[in-house]
Amino acid sequence: MKVLIAEDDAVSRRLLEVHLKGWGFEVISASDGHQAWSILREDSRPSLAILDWMMPGMDGVEVCRLVRERADGAPVHLMLLTSRTTTDDLVAAFQAGADDYLTKPFNQAELKARLRVGERMVRLQSELRDRVLELEDALASVKQLQGLIPICSYCKKIRDDQAFWHRVENYIERRTDAQFSHGVCPDCYESILKPQIEAP
Repeated sequence: MKVLIAEDDAVSRRLLEVHLKGWGFEVISASDGHQAWSILREDSRPSLAILDWMMPGMDGVEVCRLVRERADGAPVHLMLLTSRTTTDDLVAAFQAGADDYLTKPFNQAELKARLRVGERMVRLQSELRDRVLELEDALASVKQLQGLIPICSYCKKIRDDQAFWHRVENYIERRTDAQFSHGVCPDCYESILKPQIEAP
């Protein structure tokens, strides 16, 4: 999976690159917030992003906010990396759209575990998005009857647009995916069939 590392400190950025590549991730790097935002606007953007909070030009929180405001394309899991630890900082990060938050200096095992969680979240979101698109396509192709349908008051046949009259079940079957299974309702049984059965 592709991961963006946005970190202005060259040593920290290189350390993250080494770790992530060793864990099997494909890494893209940015040295400031503007580069990070430019990468995250691309159609082929990374699915995971590790953003340093404090960066020149645009900080990680602002990058998170811009990504969430755009809200298009494939899902992306945003993790902020910072030395800030107060409750207000956490609240600000999550309100801006961050999915996760890791303090410096980070623990390698914890970072790896959090990235794996991010991977699972992105996959689940992608699968959900695909299912929603499939459902929307299915609903768009469903045949529907709507509008005013002329029906005979006596025999209950329906008139089509060419002024031909059809039995109700034939008319509906041609215009929907419904199929009919015939039976006898209790009222018709009592008024029609029962007298025939009991007749001598």
